[in-house]
Amino acid sequence: MATLLTSLDTRGVATICLNRPEVHNAFDDAVIGELNAAIAQYGKHPGVRLLVLAATGKSFSAGADLGWMKRMATYSREDNLADAKELERLMRSLYDFPKPTLAVVQGAAYGGAVGLVSCCDIAIASENASFSLSEAKLGLAPAVISPFVIAAIGARQASRYFMTAERFSASTARELGLVHEVVTSEALAETQEKMLDTLLANGPVALMACKALLRRVAAATTPEVAAYTTELIASLRTSQEGQEGLAAFFEKRQPAWQKKN
Repeated sequence: MATLLTSLDTRGVATICLNRPEVHNAFDDAVIGELNAAIAQYGKHPGVRLLVLAATGKSFSAGADLGWMKRMATYSREDNLADAKELERLMRSLYDFPKPTLAVVQGAAYGGAVGLVSCCDIAIASENASFSLSEAKLGLAPAVISPFVIAAIGARQASRYFMTAERFSASTARELGLVHEVVTSEALAETQEKMLDTLLANGPVALMACKALLRRVAAATTPEVAAYTTELIASLRTSQEGQEGLAAFFEKRQPAWQKKN
């Protein structure tokens, strides 16, 4: 089964759909590579006017695949750095996609998936969706996605959700500015089409200019920031606490820093 479903319709609407429902659309290095390739392909395609990021199944994405996380925990710092750079390339390429992007969030979006939503220009969500920046529970930090999440919700709100790693609802995500609209699951497809129709009614060159303007005035990432965030996550993954957090997660026990009851 294909891990990504891609399509381009006659209107110029390209869709990239995560298609690993059996693992809640978690992504690993292979999926990141496929996403990077698909985004690059559509970014260069002259017929593309809009890009939709969606997912099949119950969850939008659980973030990092557990098997991938387990493998990365055993890798060297250099390997973790190379891996983090590919994730940063994914976030940056989605954020810098030249045409408007729309995230359609039908279910849970955790960890790196919050980064994907933050990188899209517009996000709509089902009232059944939920969100979490869960990295701190594993002794890690949402490093690579942080510039994009902070650009979406602001540093003040990010300070809470980065540090608590708590789960929050779609309505809270709307209040934070992470998503623009929350509707029933039944109305999600109709809302998506209405948003696409609204965007398609505007000049395609003007939309590209608006996006370029936004990126120029409020840049979410620079080479210096990208270097810092990828170095940070590589260091945390290979640190004593990061190793303990990941081990505790996979062994289904409390990490050493939690007090035993």
